[in-house]
Amino acid sequence: MKKDKRFEIVEHEGKWYKDSGLVQVIVDQETGVNYLWVKSGYAGGLTPLLDADGKPIISK
Repeated sequence: MKKDKRFEIVEHEGKWYKDSGLVQVIVDQETGVNYLWVKSGYAGGLTPLLDADGKPIISK
């Protein structure tokens, strides 16, 4: 029995192999929360995307 993937990449800009950077929007399929993943060189960061009121952006 194969389990579905919990996280889905819905937006993608840049390349993994270049130092110019990579930006992805990732959605948690269980909660619907959208996250922003940024990678540049040897550094990276992940943060939830927020709306104008400071609440997490949730996809249906």
